[in-house]
Amino acid sequence: MEMDKKAKQALVVEEEESKTCKRCKQTFTATSNHPNSCRYHPSFFVCRRHDDQKRYYELGPDDPPYAAKFYDCCGAEDPEVSGCTTGFHISYDDN
Repeated sequence: MEMDKKAKQALVVEEEESKTCKRCKQTFTATSNHPNSCRYHPSFFVCRRHDDQKRYYELGPDDPPYAAKFYDCCGAEDPEVSGCTTGFHISYDDN
């Protein structure tokens, strides 16, 4: 009976272990991880003209055509802007 109690306590401690999300870099626990807990960009911050030539960005008159920098997923120009997609946190330990 004593062993069962210790095993349960170890499970609770393991479950509440803080992890770091590899997408948003925030710390989380298994109990705090839900479908909307992670806010991230599913694509890269790029420096190029958008594939479909939409103007998601404003170039100055003297800027070269590839001076545009934006997230390829949503067109946001600020590299520090909050993510455009939500989901579960994914830790570096997950496969």
